[in-house]
Amino acid sequence: MREGVSGAQGHSRPERNGPVGPFADGLPPGALDVERPPLDRFGPAELGRAVVVAAVLIAFVVWAVLRWTVRPRQHSVVEAAAHGTVDAFEHLGPTFVKLGQLIASSPGLFPAALADACLRMLDDVPTFPSEQARAVIEEDLGHRIDEMFESFDDVPLAAASGAQVHGCVLRDGRRAVVKVQRPGIAHRMLVDLRAAYMGAKLLQLFEFFRIANTPGIIRDLYNATMTELNAAVEADRQDRFRRNISAFGDNTFVTVPEVYWQWCGPRVICMERLQGKPVDRVVPGQDDLDTSLLVRRGVKVWMEAVLCHGPFHGDVHAGNLWLLDDGRVALLDFGIVGELPEKWRALLRALFRAALLDGDFTAVAQSVRALGVADLDVDDAAVGRQVAEIFGPLLGQDVGELRLSELIGALVSLGRKWNTSTPEELVLFGKQLGYFERYATALAPGWVLGRDPFVFRNIFPEEVAIRIAESNVSLPD
Repeated sequence: MREGVSGAQGHSRPERNGPVGPFADGLPPGALDVERPPLDRFGPAELGRAVVVAAVLIAFVVWAVLRWTVRPRQHSVVEAAAHGTVDAFEHLGPTFVKLGQLIASSPGLFPAALADACLRMLDDVPTFPSEQARAVIEEDLGHRIDEMFESFDDVPLAAASGAQVHGCVLRDGRRAVVKVQRPGIAHRMLVDLRAAYMGAKLLQLFEFFRIANTPGIIRDLYNATMTELNAAVEADRQDRFRRNISAFGDNTFVTVPEVYWQWCGPRVICMERLQGKPVDRVVPGQDDLDTSLLVRRGVKVWMEAVLCHGPFHGDVHAGNLWLLDDGRVALLDFGIVGELPEKWRALLRALFRAALLDGDFTAVAQSVRALGVADLDVDDAAVGRQVAEIFGPLLGQDVGELRLSELIGALVSLGRKWNTSTPEELVLFGKQLGYFERYATALAPGWVLGRDPFVFRNIFPEEVAIRIAESNVSLPD
């Protein structure tokens, strides 16, 4: 590349190791603020979109059912209607793709046929033109593509509902990827979410949707989407999670891509490029790979994030959990991150300590009372029995037999017994265990998360050390 070429907007060519984008010298004040426009506003734009959404959904579902009537019936009419719904979601664009991904990720909360049909939306997301991606990057970072990168791949490596990823090489030779937000996505998704929220409220006329709390589902999607639209927030989360992995001096076999802040902006994240494959493409027994240890390492880091550090990865589907070519496990895409209140983290630590170490759920009572439950007027032993009845069987069984619907049912039962509400992040925690249950079924059959000292080595260091010394066994790295 020639030196001294001027940028498209009059900027001089950035030095090889000098500042590039707006975050090169650190995040400016307000960069991590998340705008949250009102969700319950419903104007002409939302009304028009609602009409379009209803028409598209009806048209695609009816067409799918009609096709089912004239073709060999390999599927039921319900499955045909579910696939028609997914076709409509894809046609309606990013907001509904994200809704489909949420449904696919929460099979215990939605009809099985619809959840299964939505699985294809986890990977098969349409891309947008590379010219638009280049324009967003150049506008955010203030320089032309050929001034910032040695090379830039116009064919995207992957696409998600709100962004897509392009490969590139930095001017110092490092291989990287750039995650670029879809142009104009913020306004479009806000209108869609407002229309969907009104529709969700109307659906509450039906018992199923009332029980499922459809407005709550759309509110969760709205909160996650508004946060995800701020790329600086996602990059900061990823950076902090990466640093926390090594907080205890181990976990060398787990990583997160390094964020290259010089090439980041409000809609752009540049990061280290990793080579590998999603865990659902790992074949047990191939290349003498210990797939059980692979799962245990990933869960260990994730549990430490939940119970020790605070922020945890809130979307560990297989596309975001990889086995790298060098044998490490990698967590990708920090668009969705949860963080439990400390009192609930303390309760979960107490629950896992009882399941792993002593079976004494009475000791959990102190953490229960710390939640401020007003009408809990029984003694600690009675509270312990309540907790043991609900969680003991779940935490002490093969994680491959743990069902997301059972865990969420237990959380709801817990709240009812104590007349308190559970934080949304606790349900997000349960959803991720649902992902790990799938990986464990395929790659670590017989593994019991709640009884594995390796997973809890840094969470209960003294207790686990005593247990290991008494049993005369060693833990893996």
